[in-house]
Amino acid sequence: MKMDAATQKFCLQWNDFKGIVTSALYNLRNDEDFVDVTLCCEGRQIKAHRMMLSACSPYFKEVLKGNPCQHPVFFLKDVSYFDISSIIEFIYTGEVNVGQSNLSSFLKTAEMLQVKGLANQDKDRKVERIMAMMDL
Repeated sequence: MKMDAATQKFCLQWNDFKGIVTSALYNLRNDEDFVDVTLCCEGRQIKAHRMMLSACSPYFKEVLKGNPCQHPVFFLKDVSYFDISSIIEFIYTGEVNVGQSNLSSFLKTAEMLQVKGLANQDKDRKVERIMAMMDL
């Protein structure tokens, strides 16, 4: 069977695509470039990207879909700054270090916000991460 050169397809791949994109998102967050959501708790603010929050949390996705504001500000009652900043770190990098004394509160907040990889919907991976954090 003869293939016409015009119908031949080539697979092109970007080496280390995941690492480069992850690094770019992390840098966008740290530089606060294009941030479009502000989370407030304990009198402090954390800026983030609605796309990242929506991709990693069904809770944020639903809340943000229904919010027409260009840069919404959310006041998180009964959430510690440590917990939300650690969750944002997890969302942008896929990992976070949490001390044993903060673990319960952190996981409770992650559950409330339905953070993928930490919430009950993903129990097996959650247990693996907790064990890794505790070095069991």
